[in-house]
Amino acid sequence: MAQWESITVREAISRIHNEIMVLPVIQRNLVWEADKMELLFDSLFRKNSFGSIICVEEARDSIPLFAHRIFMKDGSQAQSVEYERVRQSTLLIIDGQQRLQSFYSGLCGTYEGKTLYFDLFSNPTQSDYNYNFRFASSESALFRNNKDSKFGTYLWYSASDLFSRLQQTEDPRNVARDIANEKEITNIEQERCIEDNVSDFYTRIFADSSIGLSKVIAHMSKDVDEDRQRIAEMFQRLNTGGTRLSSYELVASSLKSFNYKMESFLVDVIRENKSIGIDQDILIKMLLVLNDKPTKSITDISSMHEAAEDAEFATNNMERIRATLTALKNFLKASGNEEWFSSVVSRSAIPLHFIAYHIFWQSDNPNQIRRLFDQFDTQDKNFRDISSWLRLSLLNNVFKRGCGWDPMRTGMNKIHEIMYMNRGRSFPLKALLSLYKSKLHAFFDKDSITPQSLDSLDQEYIFYMIYGGRRSTIRIEDKDHIHPQALLKRRNVSLLKINNIGNLQYLDYGTNRGEKSCLELRDWINLKVPNKEEYLSRHLIPEDKSLWTSDKFIRFLNERLRLIEKRIKSQL
Repeated sequence: MAQWESITVREAISRIHNEIMVLPVIQRNLVWEADKMELLFDSLFRKNSFGSIICVEEARDSIPLFAHRIFMKDGSQAQSVEYERVRQSTLLIIDGQQRLQSFYSGLCGTYEGKTLYFDLFSNPTQSDYNYNFRFASSESALFRNNKDSKFGTYLWYSASDLFSRLQQTEDPRNVARDIANEKEITNIEQERCIEDNVSDFYTRIFADSSIGLSKVIAHMSKDVDEDRQRIAEMFQRLNTGGTRLSSYELVASSLKSFNYKMESFLVDVIRENKSIGIDQDILIKMLLVLNDKPTKSITDISSMHEAAEDAEFATNNMERIRATLTALKNFLKASGNEEWFSSVVSRSAIPLHFIAYHIFWQSDNPNQIRRLFDQFDTQDKNFRDISSWLRLSLLNNVFKRGCGWDPMRTGMNKIHEIMYMNRGRSFPLKALLSLYKSKLHAFFDKDSITPQSLDSLDQEYIFYMIYGGRRSTIRIEDKDHIHPQALLKRRNVSLLKINNIGNLQYLDYGTNRGEKSCLELRDWINLKVPNKEEYLSRHLIPEDKSLWTSDKFIRFLNERLRLIEKRIKSQL
């Protein structure tokens, strides 16, 4: 049964500062934004309920359930530490981290380098009144004029400075008088407003027992592992409401509950592999794939019972996994696909999972794995087969819904079956392509890609292959008709042909679309393009000048489609 205790915000800050309130390793990072923290202070001052804080109380000298980390004043994540025995009576915060961190950063620290400011001209007599709190880099960065205030202005004051002054003096009236003098306030009504707000600040932070602690006893059985799992499951249940944990965050908390080293491992690996778009969700899923659980349900809380096995797999293979990701990055760079995965977060990571799977099972020696694509011969059959599989998969939208299977369920399961049967062997390109042909609505391999089939392939990846991933000089968000749409419509060319990929290019930075919108392609190239050869080569424009007028558009379209087909096949 839980024990209840009511404490002030000041007492909570004191316990955080003295490392009595700490965060168990299963907790995630701070996820609240500044506006949500500001609203919490408003709720506190208006005496609105903001929920209880649930914690696990560990007695001094007991065996700790989890490694834990301290709260940081700036909201960053400290490293968790594991002790043989609990050094002092400790409260592990299971639910309420975001609220406590908001109070700690707002009153004692910063958030993303910004200080919390309190408007001392806030007017609590208004019926629709909100106490004004704002995070800002400095007082000068805040708005001054306030049309909703009877004084027509804000009077911002650092919340941390106010907290410190009241903590020293315990005298809100004198503090308010000193602030009015410092701000050179002589208006009696304004002085009274400052005093009211400073008094409210003191009452809500120092006097009101507004935080309800629900304390659960840590050790209720003789089995520490059983207690650990009980608390971890409670943490997961509690975090299905409020600011919800994603299913991947729940799995991460499960892994960390069984081995605290998983926390720093996840943080380090994500930091090392940001360049290819690896985040926590992708990494957690990759660990499951490497452990031959590609379709394991991560939303089922009962998966906690399997977390020990997953944690053991990950911790036993930490260096091997890191080496695998190093080799994966080297492969993506050598195959020209690094920018594809680094540029858009929403892109499917499924191909990364299975390339990593193939790499991981090539050797149990991390050093050999890490060197797998160092100085790699891109003509090597294994390298070419992986590269061809990746490109054909992306071209055919194999990892997007609508291709003929559910990529995250059926797709991953079927691909994994083939990869599992070929662990430690050459990459199974033929078997994977045969799978695609038998399961998908349509699949085009190298031999079946024709100029006519290009519009059935993924347009964005075709452009990526055309431009070779050189995105720094290409306005990728802005597709442009090579032969102007207006001229083609006058000739009654169908929209299907006008918008065909054979008539589309990405604009270069500095290109003025308006300059070419009404010009024949021939005139625009001759009058506006400074380096004609570079332009023709980059955008795969047919060199035959007779095709540069709209009356020859169909011939132009067919010729450019042929050039695109040739470019794609040269990379397969």
